Amino acid sequence: MIDRRKVMMGLGAGAALALVNPRLAFSGAGQVNFVSWGGTTQDAQEKAWGVPFSAESGIQVVQGGPSDYGKLKAMVEAGNVTWDVVDVEHDFGLYAGKAGLAEKLDFSIINRDELDPRWVSDYAVGSYVSTHVLGYDKGKYGDKAPQHWTDLFDTAKYPGKRAYYKWVGPGLLEVPLLASGVKPEDLYPLDLDRAFKQMDLIKKDILWYSSGAESQQFLASGETPLGMFWSGRLYSLLQDGQNIGLSWNQNLVAADVLVIPKGSPNKDAAMKFLAYAVSAKGQAEMANISAYGPVNTKSLALLNSDILEFQPSQHAAQNVPLNIEYWADNRDTISKRWYEWQAA
Repeated sequence: MIDRRKVMMGLGAGAALALVNPRLAFSGAGQVNFVSWGGTTQDAQEKAWGVPFSAESGIQVVQGGPSDYGKLKAMVEAGNVTWDVVDVEHDFGLYAGKAGLAEKLDFSIINRDELDPRWVSDYAVGSYVSTHVLGYDKGKYGDKAPQHWTDLFDTAKYPGKRAYYKWVGPGLLEVPLLASGVKPEDLYPLDLDRAFKQMDLIKKDILWYSSGAESQQFLASGETPLGMFWSGRLYSLLQDGQNIGLSWNQNLVAADVLVIPKGSPNKDAAMKFLAYAVSAKGQAEMANISAYGPVNTKSLALLNSDILEFQPSQHAAQNVPLNIEYWADNRDTISKRWYEWQAA
């Protein structure tokens, strides 16, 4: 069974305005039901894509959530799909295409030529580029700030609870392997025994977060002075004046992607929404608001200067790429062991 990634909150609807751009024209009243992960990330998606797309196309974008893989699969299998565009992890996007859960994309509408080929397939286009980084409370550790994944597992030098993502996905087992000494080029296939042995070192100290919003809460409140976080979530905390730090050492690069569930009731409008979301302008706006990286190769030139230091592309020498195809092919097997280990 496919695991279900969950979050704490959804969002309200974006409004439709007058038709402006004929390229996005839609015949008759239109609507796109957009589902994502909530919190500051979905706020950014609504501001960067939902509101301006409605203004240009006249197509209403209704915000909803959370993304739920089990629910998406059940909708498609029952022939009762109510979602039009869903933000999912890249490995699930590949899985959904192979499993017949997603519509094939129309690249006469979506400009594939501008997109980084790492984050596009016949059934999915990149939503934003993210990285898993080590984040910490500066006030807790002072001059001995943690800088490497090994520090996450050193409870003597760095005491306190650890924030860690609850739902299985790319990056979660690469972190303990890197901390145990595995070189980035030797990560795959994942040595699950070694990874779980390393995770055993901190199992009793982990506070599991179910969403990016919850991870922010853990760090901002002091419940967890360090942990594994998405870089964009830490950027939002810094913008709020939180006294936190982050290390880009061996940051794990991946992307969320956008898919149209098979049987979408508003497929044509959904294709146009995807075209806007991955356009140079749409991706630049998303990056400027959230600090996540753009998937459109023309967007970097449109970014605000103060956002550049938070872009994954600016830390390429420290990036560790994730093998998304491996995860797509082995997700069910890894999921079973991951959740059994959590429950034990």
